[in-house]
Amino acid sequence: MREGRAGSRARPGPISMIELTRLNGKAFTLNALYIETVESFPDTTITLTTGTKIIVLQSEDEVRQKVTAFYKNIQILSNPHLRGEEDEE
Repeated sequence: MREGRAGSRARPGPISMIELTRLNGKAFTLNALYIETVESFPDTTITLTTGTKIIVLQSEDEVRQKVTAFYKNIQILSNPHLRGEEDEE
């Protein structure tokens, strides 16, 4: 188990956010539901639904993989229509 701030421990269970790193090396967590776009300028820039922009060390592909894993974990991608699949009938 990971140690967090002030000796608190991360709880096991579903992923509640994605872990990223700012350009200054400081790690932080972000709720992926608030991500509107992920672009490379060449630095990876995440734009939130609030308009806030965050630049991270991870590549655009790494951020997309983390977001996809987050969505699968919270079962957003369990709906075939959201996955882009045809009707399952």
